[in-house]
Amino acid sequence: MNYLETSVKLFDHYKSVANVYHYYGVLAIFGLCRTAVESGDEALKAKCVKELERFPDLIEKHSAYNFPSYRIGGIARAYALFSGLMTDEKTKKYVDHYADEMLVAQRDPQGIMSHPYLATSNRIWIDCAMAITPYLLFAGLNLGNQEYIDEGINQTLLMYDAFRNEKTGLLHQSRGFNGPDKFSTDYWGRGQGWGIIALTELMQCLPKEHPKYETCKQYFVDHCKAMLPHQSERGLWRQHLVLEEAPDSWEESSGTGLIAYAYGVGVEQGILGEEYKASFDKALDGMIKYCINDDGSTELCCPGCLCPGDGTPKAYVTEKAPVKDDPHSFGPLMLSLVQADRLAKVTV
Repeated sequence: MNYLETSVKLFDHYKSVANVYHYYGVLAIFGLCRTAVESGDEALKAKCVKELERFPDLIEKHSAYNFPSYRIGGIARAYALFSGLMTDEKTKKYVDHYADEMLVAQRDPQGIMSHPYLATSNRIWIDCAMAITPYLLFAGLNLGNQEYIDEGINQTLLMYDAFRNEKTGLLHQSRGFNGPDKFSTDYWGRGQGWGIIALTELMQCLPKEHPKYETCKQYFVDHCKAMLPHQSERGLWRQHLVLEEAPDSWEESSGTGLIAYAYGVGVEQGILGEEYKASFDKALDGMIKYCINDDGSTELCCPGCLCPGDGTPKAYVTEKAPVKDDPHSFGPLMLSLVQADRLAKVTV
């Protein structure tokens, strides 16, 4: 399999069946940008620019989203600036503007960015780590603003401290969505991915001399270690990771893609050892066999999922069912394929 060609095929199929100019499309465009940078293909780079230049003009409903940065393409736009895919002044102004917005966005008493449209609820959820930290990291590195970088780190560490279960090392998804100040009791697969992708980008891009680098590295290693025992025989992680707590938990593609991406980056960076390379290879094989079809369509993805029912493991497993071609699946699978290409080159 040509990993980069398959990544592009996934994106093109996504565009043929759903709207990519949406919050979950942002991650797929991010995956396309990483694919373009890895390939060095100028036509593919131009394709990324064309997709991002559609923001915000084609986006009519983004004002109702949790993160205003989605209006300009979120982390994909910030990465395009950071990587040199887009160097125009408009992009610089856009990225800077929404990074500033994040610095003053609503927070809960612990300082975690909270639900912006329910002022007194203090609702927080781990999904935000993906939207916040990579954006501020890429923006800060390109624009030379240390405050952006530091706040990006701060947000993810605060969320980990809030959501990490000290016994298992795994993350719960949310607080306040199933009752005031009440935490969900899940170990949702994609929720693990939303947390670990923030740390993954820090491991790739944060300068090692940064005073919080070693702390971020420890959080990254600890979470990767906690997820390792829960990989299925077919190489995938499940909707709820701990099978003993939810015996009917089904294998899930988007969480698997994000976790595999993290493992691949950790191996490449020399942070994770050979057992994680074996896990990555097993996950890659499983994704190719069970999650990615020849036409670029996808399988086994959890649809939109924010604290279903009472927030218990059973609710996550029974109130959601795996979906073909769900928009959340494409970006994570694309990122894992890009990392597979990078590791193949390193091996060679």
